[in-house]
Order: sequence, then C-alpha cells, then structure tokens
Amino acid sequence: MPPSDTMIPDAELQVVRKPLPHDSAPRHVTGSAAYIDDIREPSGTLHIAPGYAPIAAGRITALDLSAVRAAPGVIAVMTAEDIPGANDISPKLLGDDPALAGSEIRFHGQVVFIVIAETRDLARRATRKAKYTTEAMVPVVDVSEASELVLPEYAFVRGDPDAAIASAPVSFSDTFRIGGQEHFYLEGQIAMAVPGEAGEMFVYSSTQHPSEVQHLVAHALHLPSSAVTVEIRRMGGAFGGKESQASQWAVLAALAAWKTGAPCKMRLDRDDDMMMTGKRHDFRVGYRVGHDEAGVLQSVDVAFDARCGHSEDLSMGVVDRTMFHADNSYFYPQTRILTRRYRTNTCSNTAFRGFGGPQGMVFAERMMDQIAYRLGKDPLDVRKANFYDGRGRDLTPYGQQVSDNLLHELVAELEVDCDYRARRAEIAAWNADSRILKRGLALTPVKFGISFTLMPLNQAGALVHLYRDGSLHLNHGGTEMGQGLFLKVAQVVAEEFGVDMGKVAITATRTDKVPNTSPTAASSGTDLNAMAALAACNEIKDRLFAFIEQKWRVQREQVRFRDNHVFIGNQSMSLGELASAAYAERIQLSSAGYYRTPIIAWNRDKAEGRPFLYYSYGASCSEVTIDTMTGEMKVDRVDVLHDVGKSLNPAIDIGQIEGGFVQGMGWLTTEELVWDKQGRLRTHAPSTYKIPTSSDIPEHFVVNLFQSEGAREKTIYRSKAVGEPPLMLPISVWCAIANAIASLAPGVVPDLDAPATPEAIMKAVRGARSGGH
Repeated sequence: MPPSDTMIPDAELQVVRKPLPHDSAPRHVTGSAAYIDDIREPSGTLHIAPGYAPIAAGRITALDLSAVRAAPGVIAVMTAEDIPGANDISPKLLGDDPALAGSEIRFHGQVVFIVIAETRDLARRATRKAKYTTEAMVPVVDVSEASELVLPEYAFVRGDPDAAIASAPVSFSDTFRIGGQEHFYLEGQIAMAVPGEAGEMFVYSSTQHPSEVQHLVAHALHLPSSAVTVEIRRMGGAFGGKESQASQWAVLAALAAWKTGAPCKMRLDRDDDMMMTGKRHDFRVGYRVGHDEAGVLQSVDVAFDARCGHSEDLSMGVVDRTMFHADNSYFYPQTRILTRRYRTNTCSNTAFRGFGGPQGMVFAERMMDQIAYRLGKDPLDVRKANFYDGRGRDLTPYGQQVSDNLLHELVAELEVDCDYRARRAEIAAWNADSRILKRGLALTPVKFGISFTLMPLNQAGALVHLYRDGSLHLNHGGTEMGQGLFLKVAQVVAEEFGVDMGKVAITATRTDKVPNTSPTAASSGTDLNAMAALAACNEIKDRLFAFIEQKWRVQREQVRFRDNHVFIGNQSMSLGELASAAYAERIQLSSAGYYRTPIIAWNRDKAEGRPFLYYSYGASCSEVTIDTMTGEMKVDRVDVLHDVGKSLNPAIDIGQIEGGFVQGMGWLTTEELVWDKQGRLRTHAPSTYKIPTSSDIPEHFVVNLFQSEGAREKTIYRSKAVGEPPLMLPISVWCAIANAIASLAPGVVPDLDAPATPEAIMKAVRGARSGGH
C-alpha cells in the first residue's frame, strides 16, 4: 500500500512532521515510567542469581552445590540437567549456546547454575558457596591466537583485484585493529516470569525480540508457543544488546517459575551483565590498495578477522554487514572483501547499533586518509574523488546500484556550512606554531543501507482498534527502547484519523496481540511497523468510506479526517459519532495490518541482489586537539548534516543523531575492552570502562537535517531511518585525531588503532616522530 502522504499534502499534515516530545518524556523525568524492575511483584515472587565457573576454558570435573542449596533463603538450585526441553538460547536454535552450561566451559562468566531464593541478595550470596573442581585449558582470547571458525570464510569479489593492484600506479598495504564496545544500557538485562494456571507462562522481558524470547522459552519448557506470552512496554536502552542476548535471562526466569510454581525475577548485576553478555565485534583488518596518481581507487583487497566469541550468535549477519559497508561511500572498481569469523573463549559478540557496518566504514575512512597523506592531498578531496556517481561508478561490491545518491550534494553543503576550507588553512598555520598541542580536522561521509539482510525479517504486523468514543488503541511488533518508535507510529495513526495524540493509546508489545514479529533492529522499526499500522488504519477507513458512501451518498474524495472530526461533504461530526454510527450498522472497527518490504532480495550464496530498500546519507565535520606529550584529546567542534528523508518527527530524529554520535564517539575514543590472559574481562564496571560524559561533548555541536524531497522509494510519509546511521558520523572524530597526529610528520600515515585512547594516540605519535612503520 502506498504511503498516505501521496494523498495528504505536507501543508495539511497536523501531527506527522511535528517535533512532538517522546510519549514517555514526562514519566522519564519524573521517574514514573515503569520498567520491568518497577512492575509490582506478585505475592511470593522469588529471585534468581547466576553461578559461573572460575575458568574461561576447560571442564568442570566435579561441582558441589550442597552448600548453595543449604544457604539461607534458597528455595531451589537448577542446573542443565533440570531443563525439561531444549537447553539452547541461540538464535534460530543453532544448538551452540546452552542456557546453562554442562561440564564444558567456553568463556569466563558462562552460567552453570542458577539459585532461586527469597531475595536477590540471598540468591547472589548463595552462588558464591559453589565448590568447583576443574581442568583448565589456556583460553583463546584474541583473533591472533584463534584457528577455529564459527562459520566458513565468505567474500564479495569483483574483477581481478590482485592483478589490478599489481598494475596500479600506486599501491600499499597495511593492518590495524578496531575495538569492540559494551552496550552499557542504563537498564541491565532483566526478566520476570509468572506461571499460569494450566502450565502456560507469562514473561516480562527487556528484549528487542519478543517473538524470539517466546520461541526459546517454549522450547526450553517443552510448550507450544501459544502457551507463552512475552510483553515489553519499554527498555532502558538496548542498542542491539537485547536483540538475541535478552533470551537467556528470560528462559532462566521461566525455568525457575516452572520449577517453583512461583513468579520469578532475574536482574543481572552490572558487573555480571558486562561479563556475561556479548559486545560489538572487534576486528583485525588487513588490506591492500591500488590507486592512480590522483588517489582514485582501482582495486581494494581487504580481509576482516572478527572475534565472534564462543558461539555463532548473530555473527553471520553482523559480519556480513561489515562487508556491506566496507565501501562506505566509495566506488571500488575491482575488489575482494573477505571475512573470517573466529571462535574464541570470550562471551559471544552480538548485535550493536550499526550491526557491523561501523567497523566496515572505519576501514574505508582509514584507507581514504592513508591515500591522502601518502599523496600530500587534503583527505576530503580524496574522499570526494572516490564517491559513487552516475558515470558507471554506481555499483556496490554486492551488486546493488546506488540510485538515490545524495553524497555530492550533502557533503558539499556541509563543507560550506562548517567553513571547512578556511578552518583547514587556519589549523595548519596554528599547528606550525604549536609544538605540543596539535589540532586536527576531518569531514567524513556516511552511506548506510536500510533493511534486514536476512530477508524474512523484513515484515511487520500492527493491531488498531477504533472505539465508539473515537479513541484508538495501537499495538505493533516493534519495541520501545527510548528511541521514540512508539511515538512515531502513533503519530501516523493520529494523522490518518485526524485526531490529537491524546486519542491514541500506545500499548506494550505483546506476542499474543501481534505474533511472529521481527526484532526491532536494522534501523527498520519505524519503516516496518508504521507501515503496518498505516495498513490497519487504511483498512478501517476503507470500511468507513464504504459506510459513508452508502449512508450519506458522499464519495470518499469529499471526506476528510482532521481536527478530531470527520468532514463529510458539507457536514461534520466527531470521529466518535461516526464510529458509533458505523457500529450500529455492524461495521468492523478493528484491523490487523501487515507490511512486507517490497523490491528487496538477497542471495547470500551467490552474493548478489538488492538487500536494501534505500540508503540513508550523512556527513560530519569534527575538530579536535591532542596533547602529544600525554595523549589526551578534546573534541572542540562538531557539525553534522544528516539525511532522514522527510522527517516524521524532527525533534526525535535530531535526538537520535546526537545520541548516536556521542555513542559512536565513545566507541572510537574512550571505550576500551580488556581481557586478561585467563580470559577474564577486566573492564567490567564503570570504574574501568569509560563511556562519554557531558564534559566530552563540545560546546559547538550543531546537528542539521538535510532538506530533500524524501525517500525515493515508498517509505512511511517519505521518511528515512535514523537509528543506526548516526553512529558512524563520529568516524570524523577518529579521523581528526589521525589528522592531528599526521601534522607531526607530513607524508607519514599515523598508525592509529580504534579506540583512540591516550595510549593509542601516544603510540601513533611516537610512530610518526620515528618516521612511521
């Protein structure tokens, strides 16, 4: 069904495109927004804590839990042997990720048993009384030590990249590292399960994928999916960390409720949460590049070695996304993009905002900088020379044509608005006179494909009820994690029926209302669920139009829904009056809408197709100052211009861009994950893992939305996704740091890994001063 903005001119829109506040904003700031830990606990609720072995690899040869069972307040203890159904919490039941480990231990923090006790404190204390006898092995922690793959090697290949590099006028090769990232959601992993009277199970889960939780709980309890209901009203952040990895805690809560017959809640301590759950995939990247004297690419050969952790989890899709975005905004005439997914004795890495795409883009931008520094050119000029364009340079390495290209126009606009050229000259002069402090400047683009690359996930359902008083009930398969999805979908429903937002009741996501849902991920939450809600609205309105035509002899072209009224020719009535009249004539006022993304297709075996409905574009310019004596860094200024099509809600979109930028900046500057040789995560708390704070945000932080005619494809009100693409904008900060280091030795490429911590900056500074590597 086409988006309704083909029928409603922008000038007549009353709710859509308005900068409305988040629907839960008042409750957020007053503390009355209810998260799972705020739900009033049923009488007799028990609490769960996880127990884990003291090793990262090896076997448990003996486990004595007698003291655990005898501890104060303990009701029950469960191990793998107590699970009545499948002991597996892997996506799609891959069989490689047990809810409770048996004798084999594959990472430090892997849950071996759970304690169910009267209080959370008593449960946690009891877990420490377990006595293990183990046979430890040396854990494989880094990809440089790994040899086993969780999936076969996979590559995109076009042309003969080896021959093209060999014949290129200029060529070079290099390696570097891209670090991972902890999700650090404010609300940790949590679930509460309430058993029903006939063996059914109701689960509150802080999850981005309620249907998957339902599926896995049903398998663990050996129940049909219809006997399990999962609900989530809101999450306190997720960022991908609750797409697949919320399932384990929901399954364990459900198992405990099944075992005891009582409601059971499991809320992870922050240290346990960081230790037991997956991160953004980190990579070792090796590459060879061939280009001409002007810096225009002729061939790119890159290999991404990913640390996946002990199981597959979502590594197929995540690392595929790295490949899809290894080109970022640039045309590779001939190329090989190879990935190797390594198994390690660490927690299984998982989805994280951008889903592997940011890592691919970091490579592309480092490559652009290297070409520029080696040739003595401005990096922005090299970037622009390699942009996709329409002269036979518009085909991606995976075969999709870039037909909606905004790169040239958007980047040119930002270049002028942020006064890039004058600032470049001013910074060069300043650096020449400053011995210790050095400034850097970078302007980098973003091109991000929107759709799930796993085709079955590109579908959504929604349920809309119109009541006789003119109020509306809205439910859909998307989940709210603070990003404003519920508000945007509700805006669409309010616009379609011409009512104020207060007339639309936003309700919790539940698997018994809208079944078989996709995860809220891939930046597609609004694209999918708002279109499904639109389909439901249109179905109800079609029935009303037919009713109006029969009763009042007025054609639909003469009917308008606006200002909380329905205008029928020369008369008007409230929406409630129309609904009551339709009810009296037995007109159905409810609809289950459905939407599937059109025109996309992807054949992974052949590495060909059109995986994305469209691309979102953006660009950012960042300026930094570094101290070459200490490695300290400060972001001085940020300017962003980002493409969201025709925004459904500019306030929400700008907030997402700002938040995504800061989160990405943290990943590339301060957030460093460290495991020791024993496979233990040492950065497992805020004391040792540093996310950005308000003091890290520059005073000049300007975000503007790129003005356009909106998405060329049929998206909801011609809007574009905004969730993930902004996270890649702060690559400009990382490149600006490299630019500052490059000023120490013109022609020398800074050997800068990500994140650019003070230690990494000092390593690169020393390398530049010694003539490079």
